[in-house]
Amino acid sequence: MKVQGRIFLVLAFFFLAMTILYGLWAKEPVGTTALLLTFGLSVMIGYYLSFTARRVDTGAQDRKDADVADDAGELGFFSPYSWQPLALGLGAAIGFLSIVFDWWLLFFAFPFILGGLFGWVFEYYRGEEQRY
Repeated sequence: MKVQGRIFLVLAFFFLAMTILYGLWAKEPVGTTALLLTFGLSVMIGYYLSFTARRVDTGAQDRKDADVADDAGELGFFSPYSWQPLALGLGAAIGFLSIVFDWWLLFFAFPFILGGLFGWVFEYYRGEEQRY
């Protein structure tokens, strides 16, 4: 993670230089603000990755003598199927249509969004309050 942290911190300084150059040259506040926010986001990600790299074991990407196979293995658990993204997508579609037609359409989008969100978060919850 040290390498990724350094990449984002280098990108942050690049975005800062481009923000100053663009702000002086174009004198346009929206683009300057967007570049400044990009700089801030890159600093946050770079700092987080650098800070986390000190607390975890050295990964294969941080060693110069590592092979590609050194980083192989299980990456985590990924759900084989889930209906929750469909509900979230439908809610988002109705929500975006409310911008086009009228804001009252958001009342129809909120149940899909909340149901899909809660369903996705608690999809694999196992405990005393398990309801299925």
